[in-house]
Amino acid sequence: MGDLQVIGRIKKLNNQNYNTWSTCMMSYMQGQDLWEVVNESEITQPEAEDANGILRKWKIKVGKAMFALKTTIEEDVLEHIRDAKTPYEAWNTFTKLFSKKNDTRLQLLESELLSIAQRDLTIA
Repeated sequence: MGDLQVIGRIKKLNNQNYNTWSTCMMSYMQGQDLWEVVNESEITQPEAEDANGILRKWKIKVGKAMFALKTTIEEDVLEHIRDAKTPYEAWNTFTKLFSKKNDTRLQLLESELLSIAQRDLTIA
């Protein structure tokens, strides 16, 4: 239950807070021994189960990391990683989406501006 309390205090990722969110999430993932399945060191699924339960442990880590990522983002951001199979894939999607010079980021901001403009329009 303590893990959920910690993760619940991380402000959800939205279109304005990627740098803060990613810093908090990286620290959380490292503290929970999950960062290896998010960065490049343990992104590949082990071939088969062994006596030490490596495959099972890897799947548990991946599940926990995906849960942490999906519960700390706004619903509109969730759409971008809905089909992600691994935390590594999800994290890279966020990095591409929220990097400063990026066509996808520009499209996201343009869409946001259009929705704001449409809300401000009134029909007389």
